[in-house]
Parts: sequence; structure tokens; C-alpha cells
Amino acid sequence: MGKTIGILGGMGPLATADLFRKITLLTDAACDNEHIRVYIDSNARIPDRTAAILSGGPDPVPEMASALRSLERCGADCVIMPCNTAHYFLPRLQAMTSLPFLSMLEATAKTCAKDFPGQTAAILATKGTLATGLYEKALNAQGVHCLVPDEGEQDVLMHLIYDVVKASKPLEPEQGAWQALLDGLRARGADYFILGCTELPIIADTLPQPGPFVDPTAELAKAAIRICGYKVKGE
Repeated sequence: MGKTIGILGGMGPLATADLFRKITLLTDAACDNEHIRVYIDSNARIPDRTAAILSGGPDPVPEMASALRSLERCGADCVIMPCNTAHYFLPRLQAMTSLPFLSMLEATAKTCAKDFPGQTAAILATKGTLATGLYEKALNAQGVHCLVPDEGEQDVLMHLIYDVVKASKPLEPEQGAWQALLDGLRARGADYFILGCTELPIIADTLPQPGPFVDPTAELAKAAIRICGYKVKGE
């Protein structure tokens, strides 16, 4: 019998649902019984991670730890978090448990190195994630060239993430802003884009634009499928 996955979610709820959906779609299974057992704690009480990093907002780790304990009690064999910014707090969480956490940043960096050798990635992420330098560190470890959005581009990203997706607002009116953001980064040398906030794959699916894109949610799903002893569809 394969291992089980625990999703430490709620950051946000749509991103959590997107990860579970991608685990299901990417697992090579011919029937219900061939899928992975997945435990989900979508704890929407977890304080905002970017606010904690940038402005001394409430510490999210206590609520994250509460969700971690619930996944331990369920019997999860590994833990994944569908929130890039939350990985800043991963060392503190890992110290609390013997369960392995899988890093979506490391999984993404390995895919970038394999699929886009010698090319430049633009990191699309929250201001919190960008301020930590976590993606640059993961990418540099794999020899991946990258660039980050400037202040104005970061403001656009924060608007799309917080004021639109997290606020459950329609995405269609943001088509122009999304296109202008990508065009501007291409003009500065980006060859492809890392959707480095788990709300961004939802935008990319709804507002199609030429990429290419690397989806960390999908890369995390694949890593979890493999570590649990299952096969990724198409591999």
C-alpha cells in the first residue's frame, strides 16, 4: 500500500483545492481505488504570511502547527503546503515533527533547470516571498537564472492575488493588467514565468496568455505523488 499525503492548507482555500485537484489529475490511476489517500486541513485562520514577514503581523506558525498536529493524528506520511510564502516558516514547522515536508520551491527549481536550461525565469510571487529571497536561493542552487518584478510589477501582482483571487472577484476585468505585467517582464529578459504564488495558477488558467509557465502547485503535486510510491501520469 502506498503512503498518504497531508495537505497543510487554507493559505488560501482555493489554492488548497487546486493542489488536491492536481494531485488527483496527475496521479496515474485507472479507478477511484488507485488514487492516493489525502488528508486536508484547510485552516483559514492561519494569519497572512506576507504581513508577518514584511510588517510584523501575527505569527502564522501556531495555527500552522495546529493543522500539522491534525495531519499527524490522521496518519499522514508526508506534508505539503500549497503556499509559497509559507515556506519561509518551514524550518520552524519541520522542527516540530518527524514527518517530511516537501518543498514546492525545490521541486520547481529542479523542473526549471531540467526544462529551461540556460534561460531566464521571472518569479511571479507575493512581496513576502520575494523579500525572503527563497526562490532565488532555490533557483541559484540549481543554476537557474532569474529576475524579480520591480516595485510597480509587484504592486500589480499583489492586487491580482489579494484584491481579486483571494477576494473572489471576477478575473476577466484584469486581462489587460495581467498581459501588461507579462509583456513588461519579457521586455526585461524573461523567457518564462514561475507562478510563485498558489493563487497565480488560477489566474493563468482563467486568463490565458502565452507563457511558458512553470506551476509550482503542479510540481509539488508530482513530488508528493512520487514520494508516496505512485506514478505520475505521463511519466
